[in-house]
Amino acid sequence: MLRKVLVANRGEIALRVIRACHELGIATVAVYSTADKYSLPVLLAKESICIGGPKPNESYLDSRRILSAAVISNADAIHPGYGFLSENADFAEKCGAHNIKFIGPTAEMIRKMGDKAEARKLMKELGIPTVPGSEGLVTDLESALGIASEIGYPVMIKAAFGGGGKGMRIAFEEKELKGCFSMARLEAENAFGNAGVYIEKCVINPRHVEIQLLGDGRGEVIHLGERDCSIQRRHQKLIEESPSPAVDAETRNRIGLMAARAASAIEYEGAGTIEFLLDTSGNFYFLEMNTRIQVEHPVTESVVDMDLVKEQILIADGQGLPLAQSGVEPRGHAIECRINAEDPNKGFAPCPGKITVFHPPGGPGVRVDTHAYAEYEISPYYDSMIAKLICRGKTRAEALAKMRRALDEFIIEGISTTIQFHKTVLSDPDFISGDYNTSFIERFN
Repeated sequence: MLRKVLVANRGEIALRVIRACHELGIATVAVYSTADKYSLPVLLAKESICIGGPKPNESYLDSRRILSAAVISNADAIHPGYGFLSENADFAEKCGAHNIKFIGPTAEMIRKMGDKAEARKLMKELGIPTVPGSEGLVTDLESALGIASEIGYPVMIKAAFGGGGKGMRIAFEEKELKGCFSMARLEAENAFGNAGVYIEKCVINPRHVEIQLLGDGRGEVIHLGERDCSIQRRHQKLIEESPSPAVDAETRNRIGLMAARAASAIEYEGAGTIEFLLDTSGNFYFLEMNTRIQVEHPVTESVVDMDLVKEQILIADGQGLPLAQSGVEPRGHAIECRINAEDPNKGFAPCPGKITVFHPPGGPGVRVDTHAYAEYEISPYYDSMIAKLICRGKTRAEALAKMRRALDEFIIEGISTTIQFHKTVLSDPDFISGDYNTSFIERFN
């Protein structure tokens, strides 16, 4: 068993990893910026080390400082969480060079799937449907215009390295493409240090459905069903649920096995997710692979009764998969609402500041993953998520009822949050019926 894990992240995911480690009897090291000195991960980890100033590039994105902290604390593994360095192949490689286990896939796997243009090629070779688009990176406007003319407008320009909606632009005609192409490249360069982009046919009003995977690093991969992540604003997810209201049992099995086959082809190790677009005709198209744990992993945990973070750690320790595919039996329904420090009435503008009152909900089937508490200061330097509220029921209707009740109980004062917005969405007749897509939030603007 691994002896000590350094958690190279912050917020709720850092706390989530620390708790999993402690339950497994593994010591933990929290690294933190000066802005996070009084955060719960720092207070609850066995050890904590300050690695720099509040800006991410001064701390959580500085691989040298994180590795130095790991060496000083004698950590034998690093868990990257999500975001920051979690999909940084160079960081994973450096961990190995220091004889420190990176809890996640190898650097080679991260590079292979992190280059979205290359990932598309692999999926096509495996016979997995992809959205029509460029065969690789598109480096100049003339080529972009030629590809768009061939596949037809609208088209999506997408950053080849990265995610989170950055470096993405939709062009509905040639004139728009001329401006969007340079803007997407610039944003990709600023966000990911690489201006590489590719072009895809834009699927209008699709659903965003993803498959959770676990791989042992030796070719064995299982899938744990799907999550529907279609409730988004500016490509940022707000509500996720499992199973998807739009996916039947036959399609679930087909797309799950398809995703597992893709991950098996690269002998994937750890937790990962393959994302698909589902069009209005029921056709699925490969979107991308995330080589890390995702924010919305609790909805899958709730329906398969499994601790995915523990499984990541155990796989990294060489203990293999927890069960065979035949043993995966999702039950019930789970929904997750991301509670953000944002003002929905002002375009979801971030609202950092001090939380004066914090009263999370409880009761059967209600889970709250959070690092926040009363008097906690929400920093302007990081993601605005305060908490994840997850509710599980025997049916979707029961899960929705629990979520509405839990949102009513969730009291946060001192800053603006998205709690009321979630109440509005969960009361919408179309959402209640499961009839929604990635454009759903636009009706509330």
